Amino acid sequence: MEEADTLKLLEELRIKAERCTKCPLSATRKKVVFGEGGVRLRVMMIGEAPGREEDAQGKPFVGRAGKLLDEILHNLGVGRENIYITNVVKCRPPGNRPPRRSEVEACEEYLLGQFSAIKPRLVMLLGGIALKAILGEHYSITYIRGRHIVKEGVVFLPTLHPASALYNPKNRELIEEDIRKFKALLDELNQ
Repeated sequence: MEEADTLKLLEELRIKAERCTKCPLSATRKKVVFGEGGVRLRVMMIGEAPGREEDAQGKPFVGRAGKLLDEILHNLGVGRENIYITNVVKCRPPGNRPPRRSEVEACEEYLLGQFSAIKPRLVMLLGGIALKAILGEHYSITYIRGRHIVKEGVVFLPTLHPASALYNPKNRELIEEDIRKFKALLDELNQ
C-alpha cells in the first residue's frame, strides 16, 4: 500500500473516532487523541491513554511523559517523526486513571484499523495496558519488558510506560535500555 493510501485510511478512521460515543469517555474528552507520525517505516509506539495535555492538544505523548520519551528518543538517535505514535484508548479517562476494559474494547476498532492501515513490522508497547490490550492478559510488563515477541510477523517490544520514569529514575534506565533494543531492531529491519 502506498503511503498516501495509508494516510487516507488513517484520516477516515480518525474522523470516525472523533464522532465516537461508544463509551462514557466521549462525554468528558476535549479532543480525540487519535495518533500521529510517520507511516513509511511501518513502525509504531502504543501507549495506554491520553493525559491532560494530550486531551487539550489532541496529540499523543505531548505532556511530561511525552517530553521524556522525546528526550530519550533524541538522545538515542531515534526520530519520533518516523514512528506512528498512538494509544490503546483515544480519549482521556477522568483524573488520568487507567482505562477500563470496556473503554479499551470500545476503542479496539480504531487501534485495529490503525494496525490494518500501517501494517507495522515493529511495535513498541509502552506500559502494561498496551501490552495486555495487544498481546493478552497473561503478560506482566515488569516480567516481559525488553524482550521482543514475534506475533503474526510483527515484532513487539514491551517497555515500561514513560510516565513511570517521572517518579522512579531507575525506570528511565530500563526504558532507555529497551529503546536501544528498539533502535537495533529497527536498524535490522531497514537493512
